[in-house]
Amino acid sequence: MRNFRYRLEPYSGMKTRFSCPKCGKNRVFTKYIDTENNDYLNDSVGCCNRVIKCGYHYKPKEYFHDNKTSPNITIKKNVSNDNKSKTEISYIDVEIMRKSIATKKNNFFIDYLVSLWDLETASLLLEKYNIGTSKYWNGATVFWQRDKVDKIRSGKIMLYNAINGKRVKEPFNHINWAHKVLKLENFNLEQCYFGEHLLKEDKNKPVAIVESEKTAIISSIYLPEFIWIACGSVNNLNESKTRCLKGRSVVLFPDLKCFDIWNNKIPKLTNLATFRTSTLLRDNASEKEKNMGLDLADFLIKIKH
Repeated sequence: MRNFRYRLEPYSGMKTRFSCPKCGKNRVFTKYIDTENNDYLNDSVGCCNRVIKCGYHYKPKEYFHDNKTSPNITIKKNVSNDNKSKTEISYIDVEIMRKSIATKKNNFFIDYLVSLWDLETASLLLEKYNIGTSKYWNGATVFWQRDKVDKIRSGKIMLYNAINGKRVKEPFNHINWAHKVLKLENFNLEQCYFGEHLLKEDKNKPVAIVESEKTAIISSIYLPEFIWIACGSVNNLNESKTRCLKGRSVVLFPDLKCFDIWNNKIPKLTNLATFRTSTLLRDNASEKEKNMGLDLADFLIKIKH
């Protein structure tokens, strides 16, 4: 596998996310770092995570071409040597995850799953996907990232509407991380696929990848012929995270507005597994649904209920 000198800086808290040079939004921009010295290449070289609404992505190759600059020029980061050398993945005690799953506190996402099916089915999904509950917001859900060797990378805390199953984004986007809420110092988050722990159950079963945790959970009931996992965001479908799928048959189910983005990533991933992109949504959604950016869960709930 080829190792690139420049890569997008891994997430380690909001100090590693910046204002986008194009759209101006704060804390949405990831800069490229030089892996030889861990310094930033340039303040403008990076990627906005608002892929659909902004789409800014200025790559190192483009920067060097535009500026006729040597690849050895980088911007020093204001970090200590201790932080530079810290590369080990951090983990959360599995007992914390188990307690969050066992609690009887409100969980609006579980309530929504019950409304789709019944309490028994919702309980099975809770156990299968390690769906926890957080008291950070009343009714909040924790989507624990449990890797292929059963270590807990962290948990994404999100708040859902119990009636329609949509994320609560007003008056602000309700999303946080378990390691931040727990105030774990020097925590080095390296995300894995949500549902990655399920891969060891059947090594021959095809794998389906979607963007959101909610979609993976719901799709596992409607299309059980796949092992359903989620990458968490459009940009999180990448080579490093996909190593766990080596030798597998994988089908990508991108949200409607992200079909080309994911389909264009396949050539970079084919050395790891066999990939294809499903056209189920693209071929069956109406124009209105396409403009809305419908995801697979929305589509399956619509046609199955």
